[in-house]
Amino acid sequence: MPDVRMASPRGRWILLTTVLGSSMALLDSTVVNVALPRIGRDLDADLAVLQWTVNAYLLTLAGLILLGGSLGDHYGRRKVFVIGVVWFAAASLLCGIAPNAGVLIAARALQGVGGALLTPGSLALIQASFHHDDRGRAVGLWSGFGGIGAAVGPFLGGWLVDGPGWRWVFLLNVPLAVVCVPVALRHVPESDGRPVRADAAAGSGSGKARPHGRPHVPFDVLGAFLGALALALVTYALIEAPGGSTGVVSVAAVAGLAAGAAFVVVERRSADPMLPLDIFASRQFTAVNLVTLCVYAAFGGFFFLSAVQLQVVVGWSALGAGTALLPTTVLMLLLSARSGELAEHIGPRIPLTVGPLLCAAGMLLMLRVGPGASYAADVLPAVLVLGCGMVTLVAPLTATVLASVDVSRAGVASGVNNAAARAAGLVAVAALPLLTGMSAEAYRSAAAFDEAFGRAMVLCAAVLVVGAVLAFATVRRPAPDCRRPECRTHGSVLAPPLEGERTKGRLTLGDG
Repeated sequence: MPDVRMASPRGRWILLTTVLGSSMALLDSTVVNVALPRIGRDLDADLAVLQWTVNAYLLTLAGLILLGGSLGDHYGRRKVFVIGVVWFAAASLLCGIAPNAGVLIAARALQGVGGALLTPGSLALIQASFHHDDRGRAVGLWSGFGGIGAAVGPFLGGWLVDGPGWRWVFLLNVPLAVVCVPVALRHVPESDGRPVRADAAAGSGSGKARPHGRPHVPFDVLGAFLGALALALVTYALIEAPGGSTGVVSVAAVAGLAAGAAFVVVERRSADPMLPLDIFASRQFTAVNLVTLCVYAAFGGFFFLSAVQLQVVVGWSALGAGTALLPTTVLMLLLSARSGELAEHIGPRIPLTVGPLLCAAGMLLMLRVGPGASYAADVLPAVLVLGCGMVTLVAPLTATVLASVDVSRAGVASGVNNAAARAAGLVAVAALPLLTGMSAEAYRSAAAFDEAFGRAMVLCAAVLVVGAVLAFATVRRPAPDCRRPECRTHGSVLAPPLEGERTKGRLTLGDG
């Protein structure tokens, strides 16, 4: 049984370690968008390279995050977490010294692999280590400090881009890992989710059970591969469609759809699938994930394009652009817990309907942001309305996902929802330039980018309205005894919070 108390030195070290690890991924997800215009100029890259700089990371993260949580359950949560931190830092170093766009994109994909290991691992360590009386408080502090890291990201990223240069956006992760890894190895206890065999405990002769009593369960490597391959091929087709060979793009699109169909077949037939398809038997779970796809597709497109719009069209520095978007994260940090409490009283249907509509209004207000725009009159109202919409919907979204499945499958449900949000952002970043007629060199021209940005905001607003209509038509009040989220405070703007599955004192994101 986990028995570490929050007030103990070990408890504080565990919290520090997990916050440092998760902050690496949160910082990276918020600072890179601010650096994109400078990356493009320094590497003489077109818009497709900027899209891949974002999407290579999202691709491997979304495709492997469910598998990452399962690896920790089988091989040790601390071990997999430390591997993830080291992997992420090494990939960040490669990003920072990348001599060309190809190396940068490959390194970003490797970063996503590290993120898929450390992101679920940080929460799993807290759940597995702390005494049950302190677990809720520990998760709250972890979530809150991680949100602060996400809030600092755009400001810090802008300062680095304008000062030492965009490469330091990635190199910053290295000293964080240098602090995090030794602390984890020295102060964080190892744990896994394996039950102890009675005969192993009786035969040890020491009165202590050996920890590895469960036979190895095969991982769904084929499912993870096919899922990532499907996302990669569809993303390639969308990004390369404007200027690529029609034949190559068509083949990639068809192959991506075929890989997606094969993924469904493999998951349906697998004895231990990464994504158990029967979880979608819950109509509400399916509906809320469709709402998630709509909402986070719009968010992904907005944060990708708006940081470029503020620099290329409005003419602000990277620091100015990053700081301009900060109110969305601050509002979520301050009000997400209260939004969750409100949704518990009135039910999730109204927040999940009103929230996307407020976000749509915020994106339409961004149509005022063009050459010579004022922060107070043009940008701030849009960002505040968008932030209020995000506050309204994010906490109820997570709660409804958890409430729509059996308590024993809450961890899997949360992991699926988190992966769906990241995949939605991935597709949006790939598709929006194609749908808005944005050329490969559009970000070098203020007039061309501004015109396409306006069309993109209208499309994002329309997708959010579709999400609101879906929520109003399908979401119902959950049962009174359903699972409630532990992550009450949330600051990430690109994905809903992860929640762990708590059964008999252990946590997992689903055995893969």
